[in-house]
Amino acid sequence: MKASGKVAIVTGAGQGIGKAIALALVKEGADVVIADINLKAAEIFAEEATAFGKAIAMKVDVSSKVDVDRMMKEALKQFRRIDILVNNAGIAIMAGADEITVEQWDQVVDINLKGTFLCSQAVGREMIKRKSGKIINIASAAAHSAAPNMVAYNVSKAGVIQLTKTLAVEWAKYNINVNSISPGVTEGVMLSRLRVEDPEAFKAREQRIPLKRVNQPKDIAKLVIFLSSEDSDNITGEDIRLDGGMLAIHPGLV
Repeated sequence: MKASGKVAIVTGAGQGIGKAIALALVKEGADVVIADINLKAAEIFAEEATAFGKAIAMKVDVSSKVDVDRMMKEALKQFRRIDILVNNAGIAIMAGADEITVEQWDQVVDINLKGTFLCSQAVGREMIKRKSGKIINIASAAAHSAAPNMVAYNVSKAGVIQLTKTLAVEWAKYNINVNSISPGVTEGVMLSRLRVEDPEAFKAREQRIPLKRVNQPKDIAKLVIFLSSEDSDNITGEDIRLDGGMLAIHPGLV
């Protein structure tokens, strides 16, 4: 894919998976809005990304309609169009169903699910006007098979998949493709901590993956590039599991 002339918004792009996605899009020639609640991280990355193309940083709380609308207004002012939206911003709070507070539940669902909806709605309205667009939502393997003590995260990510399907059906007539990606175990701050603090738990988790390796952020970024390209023009409403075969294995073999 060469994305010259394309404009993309990536949420939660200041670090981790979002950063890898935004960098891949910039390298493909897209102009990218790096949206993140952590403005400093977004600005530092935007400065790095300008070595490859045009990138601007914005502080955005995706759970706030005011912030999302402001993001859209500024993005359109800067670039006049949005071709690609990647809803990556998300959080996880470790808590079981019997102990999670209402505040914790709301925080996770507001960012992971409501935030994905608000950004999709705002960007989708502009894509409808132009009758073209690609929306990629980052869900999770936890949406398909529940992880203990992550009730709000599991439910919110399952909601992201259903939102993906609904938007795909409603907006197909406008030539807008909406798909989601469900990553399995992915390298990042939390996994690095687990590797150091509990190497046996990390090894057990890795051994449950048939391909015997965890995702790198660039694995998700490569799939986003495909779903953003013309090569995926007839793919919509799909959730692609990127987990090394983890969810394909029979539970009795784990």
